[in-house]
Amino acid sequence: MQSPKRWLAIAGVTLLSLVAVGGVAIAIYTAWLFHDLPDAGDLVDYRPPTSTRAYAWDGTLIGEFSRERRIFMPYDNIPPHLALAFLAAEDRSFFKHKGVDPAGLARAIGLAVPSLIQGRRLQGGSTITQQVAKNVLLTNDVTLGRKFKEALIARRLEQTLTKQQILELYLNEIWLGYRSFGVGAAAYNYFGKSINDVSLSEAAYLAALPKGPDNYHPIRRKGQAIARRNWVLDQMAEAKWITAEAAAQAKAEDLVVQAAPVRTRYRDADYFVEEVRRQGRALLGDRLDSGGLYVRTTLDPDVQSHARRALMNGLEVYDRRHGWRGAFARTTYGPGWEAAAGEFRAPSERRDWEVAIVTESGGRGVRIETRKDAARGWLAPTDVAWARGGKGLNIGDLVFVSPAAGGGFRLRQIPAVNGALVVVEPVTGRVLALVGGYSFSLSNFNRATQARRQPGSTFKPFVYATALENGYTPASTVLDSPIRVAGRDGEAWSPENYSRSYYGAMQLRRGLELSRNTMTVRLAQGVGMKKVRDTAVRMGVVPRMQPVLAMALGAGETTPLAITSAYAAFVNGGRRVEPHLIELVQDPKGRTILKADSRDCPRCDAVFTGAESPRIAPGGEQVLDPITAYQVTSMLQGVVQRGTASGVSSLGRPIAGKTGTTNDYRSAWFIGYTPQMVVGVFVGFDDNRSLGEGESGTKAAVPIFMDFMKGAAKDLPKTDFKAPRNAKFANINGIREAFRPGTEPKIVVTPSVLTPDGLPVRPLTYEELNRRSDETQPAPVRRPDEMNGLY
Repeated sequence: MQSPKRWLAIAGVTLLSLVAVGGVAIAIYTAWLFHDLPDAGDLVDYRPPTSTRAYAWDGTLIGEFSRERRIFMPYDNIPPHLALAFLAAEDRSFFKHKGVDPAGLARAIGLAVPSLIQGRRLQGGSTITQQVAKNVLLTNDVTLGRKFKEALIARRLEQTLTKQQILELYLNEIWLGYRSFGVGAAAYNYFGKSINDVSLSEAAYLAALPKGPDNYHPIRRKGQAIARRNWVLDQMAEAKWITAEAAAQAKAEDLVVQAAPVRTRYRDADYFVEEVRRQGRALLGDRLDSGGLYVRTTLDPDVQSHARRALMNGLEVYDRRHGWRGAFARTTYGPGWEAAAGEFRAPSERRDWEVAIVTESGGRGVRIETRKDAARGWLAPTDVAWARGGKGLNIGDLVFVSPAAGGGFRLRQIPAVNGALVVVEPVTGRVLALVGGYSFSLSNFNRATQARRQPGSTFKPFVYATALENGYTPASTVLDSPIRVAGRDGEAWSPENYSRSYYGAMQLRRGLELSRNTMTVRLAQGVGMKKVRDTAVRMGVVPRMQPVLAMALGAGETTPLAITSAYAAFVNGGRRVEPHLIELVQDPKGRTILKADSRDCPRCDAVFTGAESPRIAPGGEQVLDPITAYQVTSMLQGVVQRGTASGVSSLGRPIAGKTGTTNDYRSAWFIGYTPQMVVGVFVGFDDNRSLGEGESGTKAAVPIFMDFMKGAAKDLPKTDFKAPRNAKFANINGIREAFRPGTEPKIVVTPSVLTPDGLPVRPLTYEELNRRSDETQPAPVRRPDEMNGLY
């Protein structure tokens, strides 16, 4: 028999072998576990991805761009009571431990085995330092291995960073719900406040969220949210960080938050902000969404708000002219109709519109009930008549309404037509306002920058500018009569005037004022379409263009922003300015990384010594002679005073501009300007169908411009357009015309009213001259059977 000692020896050897194997296994596991352990030193200069914020020129926040909505807050800017609230909720011994809290870790390990057996999530026990390690350097895997890594990295973090740096990372990195990463974004999203304005009660609520934002949602689970907030306040009082009285007072406060996170309080610039995002992405790449950049844009909020309202109102006026198209949906009026109508929303820009159902329609009128608050009332009689003139209203119809000033409701209809309005500062090219459609919430297609449409007669000033640059003067005359031009395919092209009438020889000014097509074609023939093409490309109307005569009447394609910006050269002395929406971009440390104004400024950084201030050269390429630019502006003032946009003259300030109407009334335009701003208005359907008979630029676009100017320009000085110093002037038919030196008439003979003896009584006024000219002309020639191409 073997002795018991032998068996004991065998058992000991076996046990030692198992221990050795276990040790090797643990060593291998540990080596595998930590072979890719992140370096805590990487956090020395770490900054979490933060939101880029875009501001208007006056500092109004207009937009944010981010993958994670975060506003980075340096430790020194975080209010002490907010930091203490998080310490009370998450790690009261933070400033005492060295990264790991042994008691908390022991508690977590003690609960780990029962949790794993029951299939429940492992409990915490992590310090704030460990949470930083997990959030920044590790994954969210709930394993013991990750917990070991977390503890080791936490110790390294404590050796690398200060406590303040670790707490700063934690408060800026943590997910707090409501689309908020970090306390800066959370304060704004939950309470609409800067972090410095958050109260003790609000700070305690934010500190309650790391354990599970959805569990303490301020609206859906308000009771649990308040209870958790009060627990945080009790923890702060227990730690003697606040008094019991302060805690009681904070606990007595209600929990009031915003109904939903909002990026900005200014909400009139959706198209503008989206275009800034698009351009910023092209210039800065992914840095735009994560770099925490400061973007100063060119937007003027007051001008933008007037632009949005004017365009929406104008499109609704056009839409109303063309009749009621009927209810947008139908349902059965009765209990639960609100649920059936729940999928429909009014345009977000029309904040006073509501969904309503027709409850009565008969001889007494039309009665409705709103979905939101079950308000009942009658539609305005004028709206009832309008609707019955169209497709009518019946019980069960779902419609949009808004409260009427004198009680009751107004019937509303979303226009099928669309359009754009842009405002450019002529000297700098700053885009002060940009509206790319009726409603961004309905369509984010930006018609100001993405819709390429025929500009019609708004192109004619570039033809006249080319002529004035090539030997023509304001005193030159061109024949306004039918013309036939051989086309490429051998067929004759016969452009016609809008009025289908002709007045013979006319001076350039009058031809542009009355927008005479045949006269413009002859002028383009005389100067050469290649020169017209070169002028249009040089001034930025189009990037390229075929030099064919139809282009002289606006048959090419451009965008509202491009042609409006091209008009700026007529105001600023003939310089082409590049329209831009982004003025300046800076990184979080205030370093400029992008600047729109690239001009050199010698001595701008020098100390003031009383010497002459630096002279900065004007920006932009010189594309027109300054005198030519002024001559065109003077003629376009005539368009407003006596021509196709004469209604604009009622605004009572110096304005120049040009209407445009394309073939079959597919697009309506007006581009008007003062010395301070150039405004472009475009109206048209997205599918380019006709706007309807008679819907010209004068009828569809000019009223929008006037509505805009009444609000946006009310505080602007009524400044005259500035003439070049070297321009020569002469009276031509009662109008003071500008000439390039050497081209002015030597002797100007003004037609006069004669006495029976043949003696002049007085000069004729400009209006009298043209009226007399019209009277002496033969009857207008009309040849509609030979004409096509209405522009």
